[in-house]
Amino acid sequence: MKTNGVKLDERDLRIIEILQREGRLSKSELARRVNLSSTPCWERLRHLEDAGIIEGYEARVSLKAFGPLTQVVVTVELESHLPEDFARFEAAVRAHPEIFECDSLGGGIDYVLRVLARDLESYQAFMDRLLAAGLGIRRYFTYVVTKPVKREPPPVTRLGGGGERL
Repeated sequence: MKTNGVKLDERDLRIIEILQREGRLSKSELARRVNLSSTPCWERLRHLEDAGIIEGYEARVSLKAFGPLTQVVVTVELESHLPEDFARFEAAVRAHPEIFECDSLGGGIDYVLRVLARDLESYQAFMDRLLAAGLGIRRYFTYVVTKPVKREPPPVTRLGGGGERL
């Protein structure tokens, strides 16, 4: 398999799969799980990082630990679709920490945002400020997350439901 112009073998893919789920795993344990000694495993890992395939390591944080919070999915359609309109909206998104995810879409909706707020009142006050900022939002729809159903790393090394490799 090739990605970013880098050829990946089964061990590279296994390293990626393991680290997506267990980013704090020691290098010696990672090496054991992929059946390599520590030095070759470390070299593969460094190669994956240098190639930009592994971009970083993150901790999954329990939102419940921070008290009651409201997660909201917001779909946004802009008035105009000029490059400068997209750039202005995206700059505003990056400037607001309440928006923790944003994807640009093709089709009828321009963006999907994930917003974190203390409660619905705080969320609405945030959206009122965003609308007043003159970002060219034609309309938006709010969907309150009632419970997380699935949160997993993307299956970049697998296709379909059968578990076959890319």
